[in-house]
Amino acid sequence: MSEDITAAEYLYGIKAEHYDGNDDHVPTQVVSFRITKKTPKRIYYVRRERGSRTEIGYVDRQKIEADGEIYNKAAGGWWAPDLHLYLTPPEIQKAGPDLAELKAAMRAAHPDMGGSHEAFLEAHERYERARAAQTPPVERDQVT
Repeated sequence: MSEDITAAEYLYGIKAEHYDGNDDHVPTQVVSFRITKKTPKRIYYVRRERGSRTEIGYVDRQKIEADGEIYNKAAGGWWAPDLHLYLTPPEIQKAGPDLAELKAAMRAAHPDMGGSHEAFLEAHERYERARAAQTPPVERDQVT
């Protein structure tokens, strides 16, 4: 029995780390979006499925095939995993030092906890640098 089976094709996005409804940490992860149709101008994909309802999104085929990635302004917001889509699964880069660990080290280095003033200042500086590196800059609209 010969069947024409074609492999499913996907676009890939990144779902940002977050806390779920139970306050459990969910790390950053790559998610896949099944491609449903390709035309010369667009690639259509399944954004999400809710029960019997399927929400379809699309991107500019020529742009994503040329660049390997595309920003999808129709995704809905910065939190949407399909805001930035890729042709191949992207690598997730670690954010840097764990702020909770640096904060604990800063507390342990405090003079009231048995540390020294100099050790506390060094730990505080490491914490502040890491926090500043992980905080995205605020974009402001320019008035012309």
